[in-house]
Amino acid sequence: MKELSNLTPPAGATKKKKRVGRGPGSGLGKTSGRGMNGQGKRSGGNIPPYFEGGQMPLYRRLPKRGFKNIFAKTVVAVNVSVLNRFEAGTIVDTELLKASGLVKGRFDSVKCLGNGELEKQLTVKLDAFSKSAIEKIEGKGGKAEVTSG
Repeated sequence: MKELSNLTPPAGATKKKKRVGRGPGSGLGKTSGRGMNGQGKRSGGNIPPYFEGGQMPLYRRLPKRGFKNIFAKTVVAVNVSVLNRFEAGTIVDTELLKASGLVKGRFDSVKCLGNGELEKQLTVKLDAFSKSAIEKIEGKGGKAEVTSG
């Protein structure tokens, strides 16, 4: 009966350690399973999986494509219609948009676009605005203020 004091692993779950270089009777004596000659026999002679035996490797045969601009700025767009979820008179800024889950992830700036209709008077402080967004915000008596940064 198995109890906590005498637990054993199930059959086939454990394997004996391979002991190489321990004589001919072990089956892994003399060359220790490495064969006679060549790179695999030498110590430190392991080759990476992408090595193709001296043939020009695939990653060098394929052409390079595209360009990644490391100075590109990430701009997140927020439409005027989604600002209706805030109470009238609220100051809407980047921190409030993050807290409410309207903007997520990493970005450099937030731009307000004029898609949809605004039904409330809000003060919106963001990095950039489209002309139509400014018209809609100020048309309801709100303010569209550009923050520097």
